[in-house]
Amino acid sequence: MSIQVTLELENPSSLQTLVQAVDVYKRQVEASVRRTKNHLRRFEQQYKVTTAHFLSDMTAEDLTGGDWEYVEWAGEAQLLQGLETELKELEYAGRQLS
Repeated sequence: MSIQVTLELENPSSLQTLVQAVDVYKRQVEASVRRTKNHLRRFEQQYKVTTAHFLSDMTAEDLTGGDWEYVEWAGEAQLLQGLETELKELEYAGRQLS
């Protein structure tokens, strides 16, 4: 399902400003995706398991950092999922604006 949004701009050159703003935000989200993947990679290397394995098969008791580390790793995984969804939406919106 997609939603169509209609924007009225007073000045036609404002469209370029809008496109640039979406592009800048998209680059910020891409940087966040890279940082989050690096955090996940650190956990994966430390415990020698994938994040998918961690989420499906491990508990806080399996981690040296216990609950705190479990919450951090699971939170990073959830953050990555949200960022990747947002990035897809921004890429789609950017194509529609061009």
